[in-house]
Amino acid sequence: MEKLNLLSWNMKQKVSNWQTVLDSKVDAALLQEALAPPDALRTELTLDWDGSWHESGHSWRTAVVGLVKTEEFEFVPIKTQVLGGSEPEALMVSRLGSLAAATIRIKASGEEITLVSMYANWMNPIQQTGSRWIFADASAHRLISDLSGLIGSQKGHKIIAAGDFNILFGYGEYGSLYWKQRYGTVFERFKALDLCFVGPQAPEGGRQADPWPNELPEGSLNVPTFYHNKQTPASATRQLDFVFASESIADRVKVKALNGAEEWGPSDHCRIMIELEV
Repeated sequence: MEKLNLLSWNMKQKVSNWQTVLDSKVDAALLQEALAPPDALRTELTLDWDGSWHESGHSWRTAVVGLVKTEEFEFVPIKTQVLGGSEPEALMVSRLGSLAAATIRIKASGEEITLVSMYANWMNPIQQTGSRWIFADASAHRLISDLSGLIGSQKGHKIIAAGDFNILFGYGEYGSLYWKQRYGTVFERFKALDLCFVGPQAPEGGRQADPWPNELPEGSLNVPTFYHNKQTPASATRQLDFVFASESIADRVKVKALNGAEEWGPSDHCRIMIELEV
């Protein structure tokens, strides 16, 4: 059976990582923290790029990039616009650059799949709270609201959405019930839109943290996809990257984190490989 091969990856704002994307030999890539590609590579990519490249307030953004074999697939970027925009074919996005989308059509069958790359920005409470918190679940909820503009039926849509959500699945930092409940609302909203959480999860979705983190509940299937500046790929503990697929296609989707120490790649996030049977 033919397969559509996808990559989801936070590129850590490194122009050099575009070559890694090309070397991955996938049909399309769902990217986060992506700087504009170098001129020499743009002829090898299908981009939703119109001369500007920004994520509101930054030089980086999300992107869905076609690297397709034209005889098998047709790749069509979906334009985005600010909230309140009047262009009927463009998706309204709460924060430009935090969500990118495209449609990929399998020529042999005519099936169309919508691909969505998402990045949940960190936020802070207002100054008068006196809090030093950072949180990303509010941004994740905005992304889900924006994604809703791609859904026109209760069932039967065909969407693969992936990215760096900067939240945790199934628990809160250091065992916090408060944050576990807040994060859980994000996954419940995806489920309400008929979008299933499809990974990556153990055992097929990558290696698990070893030694086991104290904050991670026993029996969790989470796989580390991110390491901070006091860790290495081998000592990474937290999963921040997730993939969702419409229920109508979820049983055809396989997801794997390339999170082994030798395969991690040149970013603080590992690459997430997504395979769809077509």
